[in-house]
Parts: sequence; C-alpha cells; structure tokens
Amino acid sequence: MATDVLVLGGGPAALCIAAALAAEGLQVALLAPQDPRAPWPNTYGIWGDEVDALGLGHLLEHRWSDTVSYFGAGDPDPSEEANRPTLHGRDYGLFNREALQQHWLEACGRGGVELLQGLATGCQAVGALSEVVGADGSRWQARLVVDATGHQPLLVRRPDRGPVAGQSAYGVVGRFSAPPVSPDQFVLMDYRCDHLSEAERAEPPTFLYAMDLGGGRFFVEETSLALAPPVPFERLQQRLQRRLAHRGVQVLEVEHEEFCLFPMNLPLPDLQQPVLGFGGAASMVHPASGYMVGALLRRAPAVAAAVAVAMAAPEAPSELLARAGWRALWSPELRSKHALYQFGLGKLMGFSEVQLRQFFASFFSLPGPQWAGFLANTLGVPELLAAMLRLFALSPWGVRAGLLLPPRQP
Repeated sequence: MATDVLVLGGGPAALCIAAALAAEGLQVALLAPQDPRAPWPNTYGIWGDEVDALGLGHLLEHRWSDTVSYFGAGDPDPSEEANRPTLHGRDYGLFNREALQQHWLEACGRGGVELLQGLATGCQAVGALSEVVGADGSRWQARLVVDATGHQPLLVRRPDRGPVAGQSAYGVVGRFSAPPVSPDQFVLMDYRCDHLSEAERAEPPTFLYAMDLGGGRFFVEETSLALAPPVPFERLQQRLQRRLAHRGVQVLEVEHEEFCLFPMNLPLPDLQQPVLGFGGAASMVHPASGYMVGALLRRAPAVAAAVAVAMAAPEAPSELLARAGWRALWSPELRSKHALYQFGLGKLMGFSEVQLRQFFASFFSLPGPQWAGFLANTLGVPELLAAMLRLFALSPWGVRAGLLLPPRQP
C-alpha cells in the first residue's frame, strides 16, 4: 500500500516536516538509516524573540539576556576601546536537544507517522507514484517523497555552481580553570586576535562563540565564516587552545566535543524535480548566519499545507505534488532574498580580518529590528534592501570598498 508521503531522514528537518505533514491529516512514513529517536550530537541556538514568536520558548535549555560580541579596533590592541563589548540587547537561547527532538517525535506520534528504519539508495517513478528502493531490496511507495537527508542529499538535484564554501567550527563543553566568559553571558562573536602573531592574523580569520551553561560548565567554540576549502578542525582546535591559554584559561574536563561543518552557499535545487526537499537538502541554511532551525519551524506548516491541497486531487502524480511543495518552500520572494544573501556572503568571503571586524561592528549598529530580521530572514525584499543600503552608509570606507569590489569566488 502506498502512503501519502515518505520522508527520508532522521534529523531535525525530517522530523519537522513529517510532523507538519501529519498535522495536515496526511498519511506519513519516515525512513531513516538510524533510529530517529537516537540522541542528536550537535547544539542548536536561536534568538529568544524568534523562539517566543513560535510559542516554543519552553524548549530552551538555556537563555541569556547578557548577549555581546567583541569586534575590537581591527588590530591587536590592549586598549579599553578594543576590549569594549558590543551589547546586543536581545535574548539568545540554546535548545534542549532532547526536548526539541521529543517535541517533533510526539507530534509525529499524534499524527500517526510510521517510523521505518532502512537505508534508501534510490527512487523511481511507478505510474503516478514514487518508489524508494532500499539497500536490502526493500521498496516503499508513496505519492510524494520528501528528501530531508541533509546537505548532501540522497535524491535532490542541484545545479553545479563550483566549489561550495563551508562554515566550520570546533567546540568544547566542559569545565575550565577560570571562566572563559563572564557569568551568565553569551558571546556571539569574539574577533579579538591579540593571541595571534602578525603572520597568523593574515590567515583566514576565526572567532569565538561561547556561553556560560551554569554550574561551572561552559561551551566554547572557535568558528570560521564560510570558506572554500573550509578551515580544518585541527586549525580551529589550535586557535581555540591558543585563545584560552592567552587569557589564562585551561580546559579541565571535556564533556563533549563538537565538530560542525555545513555549506553556506549552496545553490537552490531544481524546483521542477519530482522529489521535494526540506532542510539542508533544500538549501535552507541561512547564507548569512548559518542558522536553520528557526526556518524549519516557520516554513514547514506552509509547505505541508500546500502539499495537502495538491493531494486533494487523487490522481495528481508525484511531480505535481512536489512542484506545489517547492513553490511554497521557495517562493519568488524567498528566492530573491536567497540571491541577495548569497551576494553578500561572496563579499564577506573576500574580507580581511580588519574588514570583518569593521563590517560586523557596523552591522550590529543597525536598528535592532533590521539586524534581527536580516539574520532571521523575516524581512521583505524592500526591507532587506533598505537594511543593506543602510549598512553600506554606516560602514567605514575600507568596508565600503570591499563591498563594491566583485565578490570573491569560493
């Protein structure tokens, strides 16, 4: 018997879209190579007002009101000005991974989603249906297949636009000889580089992302913006150790190591293909911030609703159902914004550390609603253009020059 929708994957994107489709009354099955109830390895952050607007603030494990960044003066400088933080005045939260996962699993349970385990290897058309073939020869038929298998999707096709730039990060959750950040503080970006030599400062810049988890536990992560090839984990680990040592901090106990690498400039998929994508498979990572969970939560209901409407036609083939989902996921406005974000990312990839410091200092001097909407991808196209023009006007000449030059190709 064919199901309405077969979702491939077992991570946040797969559970999110499966729950949303089931909430529309569709018959949904989820096929994952591992048990989708297995713990997730990575952490997921989100701004407080974003999660509050979704009514999911209770899923946060930690929430900080003291949110800051350090951009310094552009060079190693021990002066008070260089070490003065930029205050964001906006809450930041860290999801309780287990609670977030359970939220979606419970929604899937209420909607009758069937959890299947198996390794899909391909998909073919069988009349108006789609048939997924497993590594063990198993076959599953559905009116629509949704590929939510991540940034290197199993089925979703994308055009080849050359090398893909990756944002990489190495992090540690643990206990330290001294607090690496102030009590109850979240540090979004610390670009201070007084621990590096002049030659090292000419290398691809990295910054610290860190937070006080309470109870003497902290999370510190050295991060690079998008580059092709990405900064290796070994380099990031060395940078993090140098940064901590320079501030007289030693790692006493490692509870968890985090290795993150995700593409930032993936082209949009082919929106005419008969398989629908969601999450990283559908290039939903924000090209400017690297975040995706907020977008999953905001966009899944509209995609599910569009698919449900299309499925009201009993004979509609997979291709038409997928096309309805793609239109809802990547509307003309969202495609235009994606192009603008990609354009901006190309500029940043060519910036020196000094230019990046100055750029972000200017960016966070924008009015709060502008930079918040920019990072959440909730501004309309005219509002996004207005924010970009205002940022250009606020930036020093060195940044303006970089913005006017042709974007660097990864």
